[in-house]
Parts: sequence; C-alpha cells; structure tokens
Amino acid sequence: MNLHEKKKKALCIMSGGMDSTLAAYMMREAGYEILAVHFNYDQRTQAKELVCFEAICKELEIKTQYVLDLSFFKQLGASALTDTNIDVPLGGVGEGVPVTYVPFRNGIFLSMAAAIAEKEGACVISIGVVEEDSSGYPDCREAYIKSMEQSINLGTKDETQIEIRMPLVHLKKSQIVQKALELHVPLELTWSCYKNEEKACGLCDSCRLRLNGFALANMQDPIEYE
Repeated sequence: MNLHEKKKKALCIMSGGMDSTLAAYMMREAGYEILAVHFNYDQRTQAKELVCFEAICKELEIKTQYVLDLSFFKQLGASALTDTNIDVPLGGVGEGVPVTYVPFRNGIFLSMAAAIAEKEGACVISIGVVEEDSSGYPDCREAYIKSMEQSINLGTKDETQIEIRMPLVHLKKSQIVQKALELHVPLELTWSCYKNEEKACGLCDSCRLRLNGFALANMQDPIEYE
C-alpha cells in the first residue's frame, strides 16, 4: 500500500466475546483500520463484557472506540439476559428461539453502528453472527443481515456505501476456535457466559457451544469455569 493512501476503515461491533473478537482480527488481517463499538444493554454480564472489550481493543491497538449505553433493553425485558426474573436455561441447547434471545438486538446494534460508520467514513461494518452453530437467534441469520445492509444504504447519504461483513456466519464453533488460534486471537480475554462474571458457568447455551467448539478442535479453553 502506498504510504500516502489511507487504510479503509472497518467498524467492528465487539461484545468482548470470542466470535466478534475473531471477526475484528479477520478485518485487521484483511488490511482495514479497525474502529470498535461496544454496547452496554444492562445484560447480566455487562461489567465483564466491557472489561473484555477494553482489553481486546488494547491488544488490537484500536484508537477509535465507542461504548454506548442502551438501558432501554432492561425496561423492555422479555429476555433472560436483561430480566433477572427470567432464569438463564442451563439444560442444554434446545430447539426454537431460546429465552436468552433479546428482541431485535442485532437490528438495533446495526442501526447504531451504521450511524457511526457514516460519521467515521467506514466502508465496512463487521458483526460476529453465527447462523449454523448457534443458539438459534433470528437476528443472526445471513438473509436478515443482508437485508439490513440494503436498508442502511437506502437510509444514508448517496456517497455512503456500507458493506456488512459477517465472516463467521457459516462456521462451526470448532472452526471459529481453530481460526482464532491461527490468527493469535487472545481467547483468554474473551467471555461467552450468559450468567456469570467471575467464572463461566459452563452450562448455559453460550458456554456449552464454546466448550464444544474447543473440544472438537482438541484445544483447552483458557478461561476459568465453575
């Protein structure tokens, strides 16, 4: 790249989890300047996720970071992640949409990310959704994300052209673990548990999917479990 050329910017939606962290590392590998956005939405593990996000941004040397507070999600409720009166299921990954689904969360995240991307002149928004090997959230489907991309470009300035990248959407968790190791992603800094902030529970959907991915990849998960 010519020294006088500016790197293209990718705005990465980063939760502090394994998937969105890997997606950000993949954007860096592809040559983008990384900008980061993190959402606090009164989820059970909000404090832990924010610490992880900040540590990962430090590792990636990300200069432009946004941390946005979306407290209305708690008022909305309807999810075990934001309503402490609803228990986080610990019985294994089931069929259908689980009670940990937060209504239209990714739609809201992408809408806010679009505003930041337009302001910052980013041509890519990265999101770590996984469709095939996930909890079954409807807002993680590829067709939905592509429709959001179309809507974002219809609703922004003519010169704003934003592509939404979802590099993990068709990967299995074991492939995500393998790719993360290949790119030297600091997985010890990431957090997946829906329930705990000190030691991961190992029983919620997210923990089970993560642990299964490590097991299939014949690797040891570096975070602590109860």
